[in-house]
Parts: sequence; C-alpha cells; structure tokens
Amino acid sequence: MSKKKTDQVSPLEWKQRLLALRGDIEALLAGHEEPRAQPESDQEVGDRAARAEAVLDHEMAAETTRRRHVELNRIDAALKRLEDDEFGDCVTCGNPIGPERLALDPATPFCIHHAK
Repeated sequence: MSKKKTDQVSPLEWKQRLLALRGDIEALLAGHEEPRAQPESDQEVGDRAARAEAVLDHEMAAETTRRRHVELNRIDAALKRLEDDEFGDCVTCGNPIGPERLALDPATPFCIHHAK
C-alpha cells in the first residue's frame, strides 16, 4: 500500500477501522430478530390493514438484514484487499481511491469515477 493511497493512515489503522465497522454491523444483526415469515391470511392478523402493515414490517426487516449482510461482505472484501496490499486501489481501474472517499467509506472498492 503506497503512502499516496492512505494519506498518512497506516494499514493497521485501516484494519482497525474496518474491524470496528464490522463489529458494529454484527452487533446490529445480533440485536435484530430475523424477519418472521409473512402472514399468510387475513385471519392471522385481523383486518386487511393490519395484514398490510405486517407484510410491510416483514419486508422492511428482511431488506435491512439483507443490506447489513451486503455491508459485511464489502468490509470482508476490503480486509482481503488490505491483506493483499491492494487496499486503496480502485478494483476497476487500479488507480488510487481518494483519501477523503476512503475516510467516508473505508470499504469502498471504487474510485469516484467508477462508483455506481
């Protein structure tokens, strides 16, 4: 990892930041119930409005859980890039990712030009 990519932040500090982010997300997942199965009929939850609310709650919880798992995967990939001495390089073009961008999102794999 070159100095230009990290702008005075050591690999150990990046690793600590990434592991702290990982721990925060794991704690959120541990404190959050897995989404229960969707209600199957109106009789289960009462009227249609209650069923619609239960379905919406289920979908929101499922999406939150999915997004947290995606973020864990991004962090794991960043930790792997750190191990491989590729951290701070865009995975698309290989150019350095700006230090401001890394400071905001250490798990980002893309430079500003290749971010989607």
